[in-house]
Amino acid sequence: MSLEQPPAPPDLTPPAQLPWLRRLAARLLGRGLSRLQAQHRDSWFLGHATGQRSGHADGLRDGYERGRAEGYEAGRQVLVIRDSRPDSAAVPGQDDKLFDDWRLPLTAELKKRFKADVAQRLPADAQPSAAQWKLIFSDTPSTCVVAGAGAGKSTSLVLRILLLRHYLGFELDAMTVVTFTRESRKDFIKRLVQVFAIWQIDLPPARARDLVRTFHSRILPLVRSLPGFSQLRAFETLGNDLPAGSEAESEGNPFDLRLNDAQRQQLNLCYRDLLRDSPRFAELVATMRREALQLKPLDPDHPDVQKRVQVTQLAAQRDEELCDVIEDLWFAAGAWPIKGIEPCRETVQIRGQRFHVHGRLEGLDAWVVLGFDPSESAQYQRANAKLSVRAEWAVKRTLFQAFCDKPLIWLDNYTSAKRLAASLAGDAVAGPGFEFKVKGELAPAPLLDAFVGAASFIENLGLEVGSAVARMSFAPGDSDAPFFEALALYWKALETHLLGQSPPVMTYNRMFALFGENNPENLQLLPDRLLRPLAHLMIDEFQDVSPQIVSWLRATLGEIRRRGPGMHTGRNAGHSSLMCVGDDWQSIYGWRGSSPKYFMEFGKTFPSPANTRVMLVENYRSQQHIIDAAEHLVRGTTAINGKKARACGGAAALPLSPVKVFERDEAALGQTLIEHYLRGETVMMLFRKSSDKLLISNHIETVVRVDSSLPPEQRRLRQLTYHSAKGLQADAVFMLGDCQYLTSSPYKNQVYRMAGLGRTGDAQPFDSAQKDEAQRLAYVGLTRAIRHCYWHVEAVSGDAASLHRASSQVHGRQAFFEDLRGQ
Repeated sequence: MSLEQPPAPPDLTPPAQLPWLRRLAARLLGRGLSRLQAQHRDSWFLGHATGQRSGHADGLRDGYERGRAEGYEAGRQVLVIRDSRPDSAAVPGQDDKLFDDWRLPLTAELKKRFKADVAQRLPADAQPSAAQWKLIFSDTPSTCVVAGAGAGKSTSLVLRILLLRHYLGFELDAMTVVTFTRESRKDFIKRLVQVFAIWQIDLPPARARDLVRTFHSRILPLVRSLPGFSQLRAFETLGNDLPAGSEAESEGNPFDLRLNDAQRQQLNLCYRDLLRDSPRFAELVATMRREALQLKPLDPDHPDVQKRVQVTQLAAQRDEELCDVIEDLWFAAGAWPIKGIEPCRETVQIRGQRFHVHGRLEGLDAWVVLGFDPSESAQYQRANAKLSVRAEWAVKRTLFQAFCDKPLIWLDNYTSAKRLAASLAGDAVAGPGFEFKVKGELAPAPLLDAFVGAASFIENLGLEVGSAVARMSFAPGDSDAPFFEALALYWKALETHLLGQSPPVMTYNRMFALFGENNPENLQLLPDRLLRPLAHLMIDEFQDVSPQIVSWLRATLGEIRRRGPGMHTGRNAGHSSLMCVGDDWQSIYGWRGSSPKYFMEFGKTFPSPANTRVMLVENYRSQQHIIDAAEHLVRGTTAINGKKARACGGAAALPLSPVKVFERDEAALGQTLIEHYLRGETVMMLFRKSSDKLLISNHIETVVRVDSSLPPEQRRLRQLTYHSAKGLQADAVFMLGDCQYLTSSPYKNQVYRMAGLGRTGDAQPFDSAQKDEAQRLAYVGLTRAIRHCYWHVEAVSGDAASLHRASSQVHGRQAFFEDLRGQ
């Protein structure tokens, strides 16, 4: 590469040629000097021209090269400073991670020693797989473990705790293992104590119980540490007569909202006071009572109407005598007459025929008819009648629903009538006295029970009841509108009422909200000793966590990190970590507000500098056909990618047997169940409704009697709902009833969107989630089976055929299903 030569400095430039006159004078002078032999003319010119010019050029070239070299070397030593600062102010980035950037101190030597100890002390069939070792040895702050059914996750978690405590010296009071139910907690504690004993570590059961907890038992001490709340009681444990501090032992299913007498007493007292103090609430209750008590109309074209309308005249002829029989039954039960209802035998015209009522409700100007109480014998008959009283009354009810054009209240049973009587008598402390059905619920419930159910669902989604109601909207005349307006008034009053008790009372949902992400300042009030057990969290069944719990976990982990190393001074267990184990295919509590979203989006939910993901695809429980059938049922649901379980260990050696699907037949099911029981196998009977349990009991009565006479550890028959069977197993599983979503819930769709759940753009996100959940519930049922699974489902026709049913995934072309319906 050539460089252009720069111009020489002025003092090195050759002199310019002399003017003409001076050159002439110089030549004449030069010739004269040459004649005098004073100089040689040609030499002078030659020397002058050649020497001066060549000398100048050589000097210039040499000086340039030398100067260039010296200048380049000097230039290398010059520091060039450029101002690269931005024009705007410099702002540091925000660290949104919930954990410090640290790693568990697991050396290769320690891992080798632990593996050798496990190989020596545990039996061959209890040795961890490669994936399970990845779980046990995870060294990152956060770990997500996708563990399918029968994956052996509990044993892996026990070994993880052993590693932390025995090999790394972590203190047990820096750890918490979270389980969801009382049974799973008891099972985990037993396994933990047994494994520690093999390593000759004394772990007292009381210490193990303090380590293995439910979320609810961990939140209670946090609230009790606040001034004025040291004796706080949880609303959910009222009436259990537990000594203070023992609530942790009482935890059952956190999604069970059945109310006891002590809880109802507080609900009713609050209702009485609010009814007295709030005219608007009283007006709303009156509106809902009118809506709830009136007999719901039925389309005259309904098949039941068309069938019974043909006997209208005959029904009218026997009606007065039928009214007498019914009234006698009510009188004998002490449920009639009712104060506030005027007894009368007015007549109503139905298709030109006269039918009778039993009274008139004074306040609502409505007729009252007494129904046939379910506690009475279904075979009870009038003298010389061909039909039972129950059947005759069903005909009358249908005709009134289709053709009565006047307000009519039909009292179905003695219990509801007695509640109504107390309410009409002005005894508000007895509660509203009527049932109300929120759209989307399968059945009506006592009004205050319906309040508790709706409020709990909203709060489980991490929402505040009053704020959520303010964002709802309903069409004019929608019966849900007064219900939710009344709920907002009642729930605010109830929380105030409960806090006013001595000692104060609070719902668990309110406790979690107090220490959630919306109230970080409350966490700052807690001493280190209360937060320390939450530093290293291991959570089982994480797919069933609710948005409310997630908010509390995020806030707690953030506060632990904010406090920094000082919180762990002098302790081996420092920083914080989170390990969540779950299976999104087993998420079956969405109807109470849980969601698998947080497990499926684990990294986004719990931001961490580093995260370990483990997939446990080995199934040590079921033979392969059961696994394949169960996974086929959840095909198409929103799920974590890459899951495909395989039978391992003893399960891999089991003979293949397809899941057999039948049209529902309780007698045939009972006979097959007895056969398996007599073979000495463990048997599990799963049902969808409690009424199904009663139906099947008639067919397996002998087995039930024999099994119940055995000691608990020798019993081989379990009768459970699909939901309560999670975590359990049996050689043969019998499933009675399809898994289907039967309804649509307008209000739950609204609050689901408020909570940010569901697919974007889905107008019914809760309904869509429940359709997926129906398939997942069937998956849970099938995966309880080790060797055999029998599924009896209802035959469908007409409108029912359009409902979303899990069994619609079954057809005869699949080797893992044997579809015997219609045979």
